[in-house]
Amino acid sequence: MFDNLLSPETFQNILYIAFGYLAIIVIGGLFVKAPYGRFASDSYGFNFSPRLGWFLMELPATLSFLFFFFQGQNRFEAVPLFFLGIWLIHYGNRGFIFPLLMRVAKGQKGSFSVMIVLAGWFVTTLHGYLNAVFISHLSEHLTNDWFTDPRFIIGMAIYAFGYLMNLHSDNIIRNLRSKKEVAEGVKVYRIPQGGLFKYVSCPSYFTELLSFLGFAIATWSLGALFVLGVSAANLIPRAFQSHQWYKDKFDDYPKNRKVIIPGIL
Repeated sequence: MFDNLLSPETFQNILYIAFGYLAIIVIGGLFVKAPYGRFASDSYGFNFSPRLGWFLMELPATLSFLFFFFQGQNRFEAVPLFFLGIWLIHYGNRGFIFPLLMRVAKGQKGSFSVMIVLAGWFVTTLHGYLNAVFISHLSEHLTNDWFTDPRFIIGMAIYAFGYLMNLHSDNIIRNLRSKKEVAEGVKVYRIPQGGLFKYVSCPSYFTELLSFLGFAIATWSLGALFVLGVSAANLIPRAFQSHQWYKDKFDDYPKNRKVIIPGIL
């Protein structure tokens, strides 16, 4: 039933669709703020709670990847299984652990637009399909020799740094609001300090992009390049919006902080 989705021709056509959608996202991101978090708006329809919205948006990345990965002819080879592990660790955190650890103030209304969730389903389903089919079925270079290839080594080094620093940055943001304040429904904003916040306003975005860049290099896959592009198209404009929000909110906001890339942007 799904054999046609594994064919090189279908994969290529879906890849064209994915990059066409990326072009739309790039253009749209120049004019519209993604309606979630502090930029949430009721004008986009129903809003989910932050935890539920994030979980729903990220869920297809795991389900789509698992389903298509185990359709592939190379699904039990060492390199594809390694990338399966990386995928499950990454999206186990982003899709399950991260939303569970969110500190949402008691009584806080929904701040995750249904539009974002629906758009996220499309992107994360594509993301899972493109990478799973490529890694477990269509790639010819992901043999055991790939473990010693410079692209794998460099890519995984970038990925590991990005992933670990992303966890660290998320933890700093999470702890800006104490558990007592959350329980009492107190909604306060503070300037994040420490780690990569010394250099940029949005290190979580920067390290997320680093992770996807590393994964794209390590797999040498256009499917991974697609999600890097979509993430950049979403996160870079949002980083500028967040940076300006911090500057407007706090008179003492550090003037030397860049927006998203240390020392550059």
